[in-house]
Amino acid sequence: MPRFVAVYTMKPEDVAAFRARPKSEQEAIDKAGLKAWEAWSKRNAAAIVATDVMVGKTRRVTKSGITDAHNQIAGFLIVEAADITAAAALFQDHPHITIFPGDGIDVMPVVTGPPEDEPP
Repeated sequence: MPRFVAVYTMKPEDVAAFRARPKSEQEAIDKAGLKAWEAWSKRNAAAIVATDVMVGKTRRVTKSGITDAHNQIAGFLIVEAADITAAAALFQDHPHITIFPGDGIDVMPVVTGPPEDEPP
């Protein structure tokens, strides 16, 4: 079955606005969001190939060296689905965009597959 990478995105200004809320409000959103995320993961367990990977601050490596960088990537997940439409549909009610301050989830096909099983 085809695999797809779902990249969670979050604008820096949305993170800043979330962090500017009172601590009790942040904690309530975190609690509700994590509960909903767990429920989402259970509902979609059959499609999930690799568990969520959330990421922190970025360092960019170029020919010129290593520098601090900013992007909107908050994490990613790999799922299996019949096609990209089915893969994207898995994320319509995802807590990243319904509870947390995430602005989107980019879904794209994995263009390389797992190695073929070799006969014994």
